[in-house]
Amino acid sequence: NTIIGVPGRVKGLSGGERKRLAFASEALTDPPLLICDEPTSGLDSFMAASVVQVLKKLSQRGKTVILTIHQPSSELFELFDKILLMA
Repeated sequence: NTIIGVPGRVKGLSGGERKRLAFASEALTDPPLLICDEPTSGLDSFMAASVVQVLKKLSQRGKTVILTIHQPSSELFELFDKILLMA
């Protein structure tokens, strides 16, 4: 657990950077199952697409990926293999 930045003096990571770092930290442990709760929320469209593409690649390597996502773009929607719509 390393603090990035100096509290009250130097800004640390932004919200999006923290989210990407947390995602990368978990992916590095090489888990067989990833459950991601809104991994794209708070990210711009480019970064959201990058995250979903990484998840897609992990699934193609045999990992099970389950995620929740609200209002995906049509480009993101096309990346999913199976969809469960909850209303």
